[in-house]
Amino acid sequence: MILRLWRGWTDPDRTASYQELLTGRIAPGILARDVPGLHDLAVLRRAAVDGGAGPGTEFLTAMTFTDLSAVAAFTGGDPRTSVVPPEARALLSRFDEHSRHYTTVQRFGS
Repeated sequence: MILRLWRGWTDPDRTASYQELLTGRIAPGILARDVPGLHDLAVLRRAAVDGGAGPGTEFLTAMTFTDLSAVAAFTGGDPRTSVVPPEARALLSRFDEHSRHYTTVQRFGS
């Protein structure tokens, strides 16, 4: 199992708009694509406190896939490539150009 992590940051005045876009259109649209090997997608957020970037919000998407070929099917090629639609780019102050991937070693709990 592969865990794919991606982060994007918003300025305070764009946080609500970006969250609405991400949870209302982008995430449901990804799931509607029925990408083979995509298991789930979670959206998380926290107050941005790192790197002196100023006030704002950090969003994290966590997606699980069966393997890197499933990730490549999602991205349309290079598994590391970030998938950030133009309307999301317009609301983000910055974002990860490349996602991070972790291989599950062992899961505990349900």
